[in-house]
Amino acid sequence: MVRSLFSLLLFLIGLPLMAQVKPVPKIKERYDYLLYLPKDYKAKQTTYPLVIYLHGGAQRGKDLNKLKEYGLPHLVDQGRDFNFIIASPQCPQDRYWTTNDWFDSLYTELKAKYRIDPKRVYLTGISIGGYGTWHTAMDYPDTFAAIVPLCGGVNDTTQVCRLKQVPVWTFHGTADDAILIGETERVVNTLKQCGGHVKFTKLANEGHGIQYLYEKDTIYDWLLKQHK
Repeated sequence: MVRSLFSLLLFLIGLPLMAQVKPVPKIKERYDYLLYLPKDYKAKQTTYPLVIYLHGGAQRGKDLNKLKEYGLPHLVDQGRDFNFIIASPQCPQDRYWTTNDWFDSLYTELKAKYRIDPKRVYLTGISIGGYGTWHTAMDYPDTFAAIVPLCGGVNDTTQVCRLKQVPVWTFHGTADDAILIGETERVVNTLKQCGGHVKFTKLANEGHGIQYLYEKDTIYDWLLKQHK
């Protein structure tokens, strides 16, 4: 009996420690990407916020034009102006955002080529890009000033507490039958237990197609208020 209680105590004590364990390293790989620079980038010698956008499953492949179907690349293609740098990488057809470490090479390249404010780096994505947003932020929690995952989730909730210092605003439709809202709910619940900074917007009667959120300024206004 005493031994059982001791084992249980060790397990309970170990839970918060498990949540802080660094994820298993992934194979590093470079993904091609679309880049947007603000209109005044050349005129001003200043640093700019960076928003990295992760697309959904249908945009995977080797054709960057596929990214322009919706989301930030679509808005840029339509002539929309933004006051931050946007990098939109493309995930290969047979992979997910969680398969390889694509972020390290991307961020290293962007920092070397462009004037990026390291205290204002943000990440957002939808569907499998929502999963990618959660997981990439868990892999690099000290990099991001804030994240906005749309209709995503995580594969391993023991890593979620690595995000407790990262401001999060996440969205999910209550009628989503592609990725159930419970996927976001369990991440949010775990993060709240860790004392994380998370906002969760449940979109009543909305399905999986919530990419229209990127057409509004609400997400960007919130992101740009977050600083490291």
